Parts: sequence; C-alpha cells; structure tokens
Amino acid sequence: MTSTPLLVIYTGGTLGMVPGERGLIPGKNIEQRLRNALSQLPPDRQASLPDFEVLEYTQPIDSSAATPADWQRLARDIAERYSDPVTYAGFVVLHGTDTLAWTAASLAYQLQGIDRPVIVTGAQLPLEAEGSDALNNVETALRFAALPSLQEVAVCFAGKLMRGVCTRKWDTHRFDGFASPNYPLLGEMVDCAPVLYPSRGLEVQQRGLPRFELPDYAALGTSPIVRIALWPGMSPRLLANWLLDENVHGALLEVWGSGNIPDDRELAGVFAQAVGEGKLLAAISQCPQGPVSIGTYAAGQALIEAGVMAGDAMTPEAAMTKLIHLSAQPLSSEEKRKRFLTSLAGER
Repeated sequence: MTSTPLLVIYTGGTLGMVPGERGLIPGKNIEQRLRNALSQLPPDRQASLPDFEVLEYTQPIDSSAATPADWQRLARDIAERYSDPVTYAGFVVLHGTDTLAWTAASLAYQLQGIDRPVIVTGAQLPLEAEGSDALNNVETALRFAALPSLQEVAVCFAGKLMRGVCTRKWDTHRFDGFASPNYPLLGEMVDCAPVLYPSRGLEVQQRGLPRFELPDYAALGTSPIVRIALWPGMSPRLLANWLLDENVHGALLEVWGSGNIPDDRELAGVFAQAVGEGKLLAAISQCPQGPVSIGTYAAGQALIEAGVMAGDAMTPEAAMTKLIHLSAQPLSSEEKRKRFLTSLAGER
C-alpha cells in the first residue's frame, strides 16, 4: 500500500456503461460508482487498497472508434501528471476492450522509460451488471499499479498482468479475454495479492536506459500506416494502389508462416518501390504465435531483397502502433528503420 495516491483515468468502455433505451450507453459519475463497488469487498481487502484519485473524460471514448489522436491525448494526460517530486505513484487507465491492446501498445512507446506502473484494464460487463468482471479487474489493476518495482505499461485482466506491447484481445466474451501469446505473464494475483515474476519486467531488462520524457510527436490523426494481410492470388496492382499512395507512410504486412510471400516478381517490385520511396514496411506472421524469420524459405527472400523489416514475434497491435509511433517523429528514414528493429518497450 502506497502513501502517494494513484490516478485512475476513465476513458470510457463497457466497464462504465449503464442501460439506456436502446442498449448500453456511456455512464457518468464513475468515481462514486467505483468507490461504491469497491466498498463491497471484504473489510481487509478494502483496508489494503491504495488511495486513488479519478480523472473522468467528459466525452467517453468508444473503444472501437478510438484513433491515434486519442492515444496521444491519453499519453499527454499521463505525462502532464508525471512529475518529480512524484504526484502519483502509478496510473490506471479504464478503457473499452475492443482496442485496449492497441492503446496499451501505443502508450508503451510514448511513455518509454517511465519509472512507475501504467495499468490498462476494462471489463466484459458493466460495473453494476450482475456477475460482472469489472470489480475484480479494477481491484487487481489498483494493486498492481501500487507496486514501485513495476515500471512499464501493462494490461491487467482476469487476475493476469501482461506487457502492454505483447497483449492481444483473445476472446470476445470470456472474462479471461486477453492473452500474451509470445511473452510470459509479468505477474498474477495470488491469494488476493499481486505477485510480479522475477526478471520479466522492463525495470530489469532495460535498466540504464534514459528515463521517460515524452518525445516530440507530430499531431496524430488519421493513421498514415496501412495494414495488409496477404491472401492467395493478391493482385500487384491492388497492392500498388495501397502502398504507393502519397498519403501512406508505411505498412504492416501480414505474411504466411515464418515469412513467406507468393513467388511473384511484380508483387516484390511493389514492395521494393515503396521502400525506395522511404516508406516503412514491416512483416509479421499471420500465425498468432511464433516469430517471422524471413529468408528461411526461398519464398521469403524477396522480402529481404525489397528492404522489408522483420517484426519477429510482435503482435499486430504492437507492430502497427510502433510504425505509427515512428512515423510521427522527426527522424530520418534510416533512424526510423533502426528503431523499429530495436526493442523500445519490450516488444521484440
């Protein structure tokens, strides 16, 4: 339990919704509702909860309609309240589940080097709904956010703590709806207490790196990055319409297996032309688990020759938001490529 309060930021989502005439709608007065819900916990668990304050967005974000501009606003809201001496010991972000993993990944890049927890959570059912998972997720997030040894952006759901850039929404309805397919859990709740697993956190893996300072981002709006999943019989002409558009600054390519594409010179030529124009192209596998290793098979050699970067075992959310993150910074194409191939927040 910490003497310095946490800050809970309510952005919207199912957790805070209430019944309306035509279905669930965003609810307000989230602080009182949270405190009412937490008062239902057993007395010993209530007494051990960390103190917290609440920042409620006046216009809740519909998770499915969130944009990079929303990610940027949220990062700046955290940055403005991140100070020395410490104002808040940690942050909890309440968010809709549909794009929660995207927001968590973006925050991880924007808040690189942060020395305290930023926990993103939500719920599959509203806070006051019968049998809801919301109270459990909020309590767990608060407890993990009070641990000073946790120094990164993480997702907390169903008693599990996962690295923000390694998390995916895995199920549309189950309470255990999020997974970290290519990186082990950072921690779990054990007997109602938060437990961090040794050597898995960034405080160990990236010790000595620069401390957090929000980078000089350009204003984010419509994403300049496209996401393209290859399919059998893909037309090079159609691919060119996407990649060679002057408004496109890069692309995430979801290829087959460990990094294969069709044996099509014209298709490979489009990739090479896009890279030659200074666009960032990265490849990950369409398989949900395991890394790409472009070049292992002859069918993937064209990606290397075209200058497409390997995304290793990054999730689509982590790879896509990283490309957006890099496109918004005043860096050369060479430096952007170098940073994509470097682990910035434990994503690789």
